[in-house]
Amino acid sequence: MYPVLWEPFGFPISSFGVMMAIGFLVSDRIVARRLGEQGLDRELSSTILVYAVVCGVLGAKLYFALENTLRGDRFFFDALFDRAGLVWFGGFIGGTLGVTLGTRIHEIPTRAVAAAVANAAPFGQACGRVGCFLVGDDYGRPTAAWYGIAFPKGSPPTAVPVHPTQLYEVAWLLLIGALLWRRRKTSPFLFAEYFVLAGGGRFAVEILRVNPRIALGMSGAQWIGTGMVLLGGASWLYARRRQRVVA
Repeated sequence: MYPVLWEPFGFPISSFGVMMAIGFLVSDRIVARRLGEQGLDRELSSTILVYAVVCGVLGAKLYFALENTLRGDRFFFDALFDRAGLVWFGGFIGGTLGVTLGTRIHEIPTRAVAAAVANAAPFGQACGRVGCFLVGDDYGRPTAAWYGIAFPKGSPPTAVPVHPTQLYEVAWLLLIGALLWRRRKTSPFLFAEYFVLAGGGRFAVEILRVNPRIALGMSGAQWIGTGMVLLGGASWLYARRRQRVVA
């Protein structure tokens, strides 16, 4: 574990923060390439990145604060202004809304940007999950398997080997990233495919996580993942039907 990479002047540089920054930069380059392939200005990726970073981080913090408040763990503003605590689903929702708003403000084709983001998001997320692994966050249930890992300095610490669910997600995200890249010119609605695969993968990983179940034996992340699969599937079918009608 390497939760802190460097402490210049006593200020800790988190490995998660570094990996998150790398994730945004990787995503920016992929979005730029995809915009170029679609005949758009590659430099627009920097504009999109600003909206994704600001709204994504804000959404991640708001989700974390709200989740802690509803569980009764902490007061909303205490959690909101804590340096720790970024929830992926909150960041995803905030980033999606922010990027959509940005495309409307700057009059960039939303569908083209959505396709570019679908190709970039899995690789950016994978970088973020590596960061989670380095700081010992978002791990799974205890396991006696040989690949179980203890996080004695994790958040929270555990001396018992647990499922490294962060690495499970990294593997899945890289896989769907490669698949979506191959389908980038043939899919009727690439962002919908990303929705289904990302939501389904998160639902599966949550089975091994220790997050509290809120209804029908499912965690909040599983409910959101289910919604992503249903919404993505319905959107893909609609796009496919329209594609056939036009053809």
